[in-house]
Amino acid sequence: MRYKRARPLTEVELEFMHALWAAGKEVTTKDIASELRGRGRDLSGGSVRKILSILMKKGFVSRRRLGKGFLYKAEVGKKLATSSLVLDLLGRAFEGQGALLVGALMDSGALSEEDVAEIDRLIQAHEKEES
Repeated sequence: MRYKRARPLTEVELEFMHALWAAGKEVTTKDIASELRGRGRDLSGGSVRKILSILMKKGFVSRRRLGKGFLYKAEVGKKLATSSLVLDLLGRAFEGQGALLVGALMDSGALSEEDVAEIDRLIQAHEKEES
């Protein structure tokens, strides 16, 4: 199934995707429920299946039958999914102005000195690629 540029991931959907990305392989609903429980989210099997169904409709997850159950895997990589979230936030909250987004991050105190150094390195590498 192909990624459809669907609505952005909700907080819970993103938690599911983190569990799938961490697994790096096909997993069962029980595997996902166990991983989520370890992250502080205890959901019933029905809730897990419902969220996986939503993620499948959005094109983020696929499944294949195995016996009486299914194996699930991420169809969208973390980089693409998180880029989509950032672009959604950029458009909705900052009217597409990247400098405002970065300014808000800097003003919030959420960035460590290491983060700022890494951002600087990424900007320099990007500028080098463009020239």
